[in-house]
Amino acid sequence: MKLSEYFVPTLKEVPADAVVPSHKLMLRAGLIRQVSAGVFSWLPLGFRVLNKVINILREEMNAIGGQEFLLPALNPIEIWEQTGRVEAMGDVMFHLKNREGIVLAPTHEEIITYHAKQHIQSYKDLPQIWYQIQTKFRNEPRPKSGVLRCRQFIMKDSYSLDTTWEGLDQSYNKHLEAYKKIFSRCNLNFFIVGASSGAMGGSQSQEFMIESDAGEDVCAIAPSGYAANLEVATSKLPPVGRKDYCPPIEKFPTPNAKTIDDLIQQFRFDENNLAKSVVYIIESEPVLILMRGNDELNESKLQIAFGTNKLRPATSDELLQITGANAGSIGPVGLKTKIKIVADNLLMNANCLVSGANEDGYHFKNIDLVRDTKIDAYFDLRTVREGEPCPLAGTPIKIVKAIELGHIFKLGTKYSEALQATFLDQDGVQKPIIMGSYGIGVERIIACYIEQNHDEHGIIWEYPLSPFDIHIISINIKSNKVVEKAEELYSKLLSLGYEVLYDDRDETAGVKFNDADLIGIPLQIIISEKNIQKNVLEVKRRRTQQRELVSEIELLDFLQQNVLK
Repeated sequence: MKLSEYFVPTLKEVPADAVVPSHKLMLRAGLIRQVSAGVFSWLPLGFRVLNKVINILREEMNAIGGQEFLLPALNPIEIWEQTGRVEAMGDVMFHLKNREGIVLAPTHEEIITYHAKQHIQSYKDLPQIWYQIQTKFRNEPRPKSGVLRCRQFIMKDSYSLDTTWEGLDQSYNKHLEAYKKIFSRCNLNFFIVGASSGAMGGSQSQEFMIESDAGEDVCAIAPSGYAANLEVATSKLPPVGRKDYCPPIEKFPTPNAKTIDDLIQQFRFDENNLAKSVVYIIESEPVLILMRGNDELNESKLQIAFGTNKLRPATSDELLQITGANAGSIGPVGLKTKIKIVADNLLMNANCLVSGANEDGYHFKNIDLVRDTKIDAYFDLRTVREGEPCPLAGTPIKIVKAIELGHIFKLGTKYSEALQATFLDQDGVQKPIIMGSYGIGVERIIACYIEQNHDEHGIIWEYPLSPFDIHIISINIKSNKVVEKAEELYSKLLSLGYEVLYDDRDETAGVKFNDADLIGIPLQIIISEKNIQKNVLEVKRRRTQQRELVSEIELLDFLQQNVLK
């Protein structure tokens, strides 16, 4: 492609609204342009990269037996209502006002299950892996970071349909290995974490992440190889435990102590013996949650523990009505009303604790959770902290920001039961199809690659994602010798099957070099009158900025060794 005929609107200045490196460089290099918040057009150069990613996705999905679909973005709302996800998705789902009963699909579990119900009848029809590469719509309240968080984006989503849980395990592992190959082929430095299934539901899920300051996810990683999204991460901290002797419970005045830190400062208590109480309304019922010291309640873990996302903190008025006290004086003993009490695992059967007395300005000390109150259940409810020992080998946990590349779920029968997608087993018994769901953000692969592969000059592409194999730069197009040599080389490389970007513009050498580094094709071949006289060509490696002179005779051998098609 000749750059004089190609639409690549590079920018010298960084757009004011671009913050993360990938967003800045995708705009500056002419890969994308913003239409509105969270909505982007892909320009020709970026679209070439997008298609290369899609080809890799398609090859690896086909390799595990995937069959490609193209499902509609417009979905009838009643299908989504049957699974309860209209409410679960909330404002994230786009509803069409002028077409009542139609929504824009944020994902396609429901439609896949709808088709499975229509056509899967017997165990002989299973297993199946169905996938698509298609546009999704999500009404992100705060789209940002370029294509990393959009309202319209392309997803590779696939779905497995099995007769047994063992079959689901096999389909899940096929996707796990396929995803590793996809991200490795895209030259991404990624890691895999255990994750929460959230509104998707299901028994198990894992996320594929890259570490990045641009990320909105937070992960716990450790040298042992432990990695988990902070939503589900655990550590090897020992529980508070029980002391051999615990005096009787005793109420004492704390008029100026409303926080854990106040109690530590004023009374010299050990933080581990302080129990913080919070009240949540879960499925319309109040629940008191007991946490150790300053440990932070993890709402994702709370959702998992109660099997619902219908939960919220109690309001100030509700706290007073339920407990008899305001925040800072609440505890598990002497509640005004009888409510369910749960506690974090670190407090299991602990004694000699301090917590609120459910009377403003007072606390209890010497609380024994076995003797003085009834704990209905213990769960892992806390958010791990940096430096805590990891659960694998006790090595220190590091908390990092990360970008999610892909997510795989064992859905089980949630959707098939809701939509009545069943099959007859070998004994003629009707059973729900056992499902898995597996997603990859296509644009995110490109943005994440750029996050990991750029310098102060621009993008640094590698094969196979590079939009072109070779970038020819002609210096001084007013020289007939330069133009003839550049045109001759351009035609020859195209005939040999190379993808070539040829900068034939009437621009200065500085402009051409700057644009070449910004665009970032792995190899640049620079043609100048001086080198033509010596029968050599100058080759520059974009990543290292290393330049070398290669004779015209040796050039093809050089390219065969360095262009990794």
